[in-house]
Amino acid sequence: MFLEVKNLCVDLGQFHLTGVNLNLEKNDYMVIIGPTGSGKSVLLETIAGFFQPQTGKIFLEGEDITNLNPEKRGISIVYQDYVLFPNMNVFENIAYGLEKKVKDREVIKSRVYDMADRLKIEHLLDRNPETLSGGEKQRTAIARSLIVEPNILLMDEPFSALDVNTHAYLTELIKKAISDYQTTCIHVSHNFNDVWSLAEQVAVMKNGKILQQGIVADVFSKPCHNFVADFVGVHNIFEGEVVGKSKGITDVKVNQNLILHSSDTDTNDDKKVMVAVRPENIIFSNQSFVSSIRNQLKGIVTDIILIGPTVWVEVDVNGTTFKGIITPSSLDILGIKKEKEIYLSFKSVNVKIIDEEQSYSALFSA
Repeated sequence: MFLEVKNLCVDLGQFHLTGVNLNLEKNDYMVIIGPTGSGKSVLLETIAGFFQPQTGKIFLEGEDITNLNPEKRGISIVYQDYVLFPNMNVFENIAYGLEKKVKDREVIKSRVYDMADRLKIEHLLDRNPETLSGGEKQRTAIARSLIVEPNILLMDEPFSALDVNTHAYLTELIKKAISDYQTTCIHVSHNFNDVWSLAEQVAVMKNGKILQQGIVADVFSKPCHNFVADFVGVHNIFEGEVVGKSKGITDVKVNQNLILHSSDTDTNDDKKVMVAVRPENIIFSNQSFVSSIRNQLKGIVTDIILIGPTVWVEVDVNGTTFKGIITPSSLDILGIKKEKEIYLSFKSVNVKIIDEEQSYSALFSA
């Protein structure tokens, strides 16, 4: 394992990191997500060496760096407000850290120009930071951090101040540059697009804890806690009880008249659980159809909400509300409107079971 954070606890008075564990392989790109105040930035700065943990260890390539000075860790950090040196031009900002490692001026010049070319800022090298746009400043800050070839590049919401088009353009540039330099990266973000477009790994934080870490597709499709399920947009989360198992299918009763069928079988009989169904996995139709799909339900449309290019449809099924997503054209074709009877279908593999002991409410009393 390239980076290991073990049982990390940091006490900052009003805020605590508690029992944080994190693992990252070399060259992986991880995005950490979570609500404001969950401790994402504190975790980055503790890995960088700016905060001293009360307990726990940080290992980099097997070496304990918990008490190592920040400048000896080989870790670079990029903040959302860039922190460029105002008395230096772009070339000098990018070269700043490299000059501490390389003395040959021609080598420094060559590497700065190469990095500037990768990030499309070679035409800005003679400019001062105050004359740059937000995207140009951020590319300069990332170039300065990446050029020293750090063991780990930490980025704290680096794109949050950028407009949508600049964000998308910069994401592609950064992705390629980090891949070219084979840099291990941890990136804090509130934007799920950063997760899907950049990350191999994602971690979800809340109240100073990491609730789940893993491959992006697994965390989004198989949340281990009901807070994670809700935060990553599952929305359909129900309390239930396992009432039976047969042929690789677990039956979960979520109210007196409704049983959902799940392919998740790693749970005990007669056990209280949470079940989660992602809204995009729900299929709407005007009639039931012959299919191997285990979950086919009938309900009444209670609300229709247009959000950008998608439509959220809420359906009451025997007192349980399901939320699904369709396109406006599908809404018209199906003739969906409030008070209309509609059928919902979703596969058993899309019904995820979360043990109640692992639920967010079990972890946090607040």
